[in-house]
Amino acid sequence: MEIALIVFGLIASVLVGGILVSALQRSKNEQLIKLMLAFSGGYLLSIAFIHFIPELYEQVDLNVGVYILTGFLIQLVLELFSGGIEHGHIHIHEGAKLPITLILALSIHSFLEGIPLGSQLGGVEIATSHHHHDGDDLTLFFGILFHRLPVAIALMTLLMTAKVSKTKAWIILGFFAITTPVGLAIGYNSMDLMKGFDFNIILAIVVGMFLHISTTIIFETSENHKFNFLKLITIFGGCSLAFLMH
Repeated sequence: MEIALIVFGLIASVLVGGILVSALQRSKNEQLIKLMLAFSGGYLLSIAFIHFIPELYEQVDLNVGVYILTGFLIQLVLELFSGGIEHGHIHIHEGAKLPITLILALSIHSFLEGIPLGSQLGGVEIATSHHHHDGDDLTLFFGILFHRLPVAIALMTLLMTAKVSKTKAWIILGFFAITTPVGLAIGYNSMDLMKGFDFNIILAIVVGMFLHISTTIIFETSENHKFNFLKLITIFGGCSLAFLMH
């Protein structure tokens, strides 16, 4: 896939999230976020276990487990500041001021995701391209895409609840939209920027972050058994797609 299309997809996924919030009622947003996150949680968990972790251990001569654990712990720290928006938590009182740390924590997470995707597209030998020598393995791309859309919906919902002006809300969402492409650009130009650096380290950290997010999404209980069943089906749908793509 052309890099321009990938960048467009990454930005569009966030902007579509913002448009959906403007179009739907708050209660519908929350239901939509939960189901989208359940699907992305199933997908992220599956690609971590059946794709990235085996290939990282097979391909890389470094202590993969340490970096995966580091990513897991980094995400734990980031969520202290983001309030768990990555897995659909929207905790802010109406009219309350939106903490800048939330935007920064979300942006750091988003930025880090883009680096291994860019290095893969730029031809750096990382685990995502182990069985795809044409560099067109889109598993990581879709993992990021499926997760960005519900997070963008959650962020825009927060901005609306905090009574941020529409212009400011779209500026913040636009900033969030470009964070992954910025990471992608750094990864893509990594041959020149960071010669000799093993980008599998960042991939392993991102996989650790995926593990934290996906397990949190999956193990969080919902308010009623009917929705839990729907959530379970959606999680299996995400898992199935990841399996089919592998």
